[in-house]
Amino acid sequence: MAGFWGKRKREQQAEIDAQDADLARRAQQSLVAADERIRSTSEELSFAEAELGDKSTRDLREALTAVRTHLAEAFQLHQLNHDEIPDTPEELRTRNARIVQLCDWAEELLDDRTATLADAVARIRRAPEVLAGVRTDAERLRERIPHAAEVVERLRGRYAASAVHQIENAPAEAEQVLSFALHSADVSTRRRAANRAEEANLALEAATESVRRAENLLDGVEDFEIEALRAESTLAEVIADSRDDLVRARTAPTTPEVASATRDLEQTLSTLPAPGTPTDPFAELSRLRGANEALDIAVAKARKRAEHPLPSPAQVRHAVDDADRQIAVAGSLINGHRGWIGADARTRLAEAERTRADIERLPDEEDSLETALHLSRRAGQLASEALQLAQRDIDSARPRDDDWGGGWGGRGGRGGRGGMGDAMGGILGGLVIGGLLGDMFD
Repeated sequence: MAGFWGKRKREQQAEIDAQDADLARRAQQSLVAADERIRSTSEELSFAEAELGDKSTRDLREALTAVRTHLAEAFQLHQLNHDEIPDTPEELRTRNARIVQLCDWAEELLDDRTATLADAVARIRRAPEVLAGVRTDAERLRERIPHAAEVVERLRGRYAASAVHQIENAPAEAEQVLSFALHSADVSTRRRAANRAEEANLALEAATESVRRAENLLDGVEDFEIEALRAESTLAEVIADSRDDLVRARTAPTTPEVASATRDLEQTLSTLPAPGTPTDPFAELSRLRGANEALDIAVAKARKRAEHPLPSPAQVRHAVDDADRQIAVAGSLINGHRGWIGADARTRLAEAERTRADIERLPDEEDSLETALHLSRRAGQLASEALQLAQRDIDSARPRDDDWGGGWGGRGGRGGRGGMGDAMGGILGGLVIGGLLGDMFD
């Protein structure tokens, strides 16, 4: 009998574990879906405001504000599930259930508010003007592609491949997205001529979204060059700060932790590439920042609180600027590839933005400098993790060169599965248009 009850208990535990794993998956999927819904609805709101005015879209605007507030709670709960503090199964279960509840509520509210605008949006008569703007913008953006390609080649000569990896395919992707935008504009024109207004408006949304995405990709190339130069400048400042930290560490109490952190920082400084050598300023800056922070922590533990000098305003300013740069780079990558990005990268970015916002709420006092430095470094670390996780998701989802196939349909035929259909599905960031896409490419 003891063996029977033991087996029964194990079976019950296995069932509970399976239910918890399913709940965790649902929480992640719900978080991604709700976050993507907010982004797409924000774009829909902008479009509706331009066509219908602020008064008609007030309810949807207020709903978006409420949803963003509650989704921030969901992102924070997801972050708690993945921090360094161990959690009990009950804690994880409670948080995941709350995440699902918040996301379901968000989508239901947005469903209700957007439904009230459906009829008004369907009566929009400015489609010909918008389509003309799509075509004009597409041609304007295509003129930027050769310059973007030249910038990428120039960056390849200046920076390591690991640094350029995130934007090296942007010109080619922009060309593909613009081709899709023009094709969608043609589909919208044909559907409107056939009095199929709903399909025409849907194709028009695809065209306008594609133009926006192409512009984001091209802007990302130019922004990367600027951010890379800023990273190099910041790296030089952090090097100087690190050397100052090494000098100050000599006066700290001698402990194994301080000695170890000092050696690590000295080694990091000594292994930085020589001037003129192609390098990855983002990676070098993160590596040096980590070693610098480790030494700061070791010194702080070795000294009494009263003897530990507060960071200078310049140090805080550099750390905040670095956090802003990391958040901008990660946000640009995620916004440019939204359909491919999972919950982990989005959560890290949301937590980085929340941490960065906490800095602005600190009192303007000298005692707040240390807290501001810690928060800025934390925000930068989270943004760096978001960038790495987002790049991992993109690399996993990006089709191979031979998957693009020929023409629009590729091997999948008619823009359906495989080929350009799948690629555009990812590039359009989850724009759901049901079975129409397959029919568009007739």
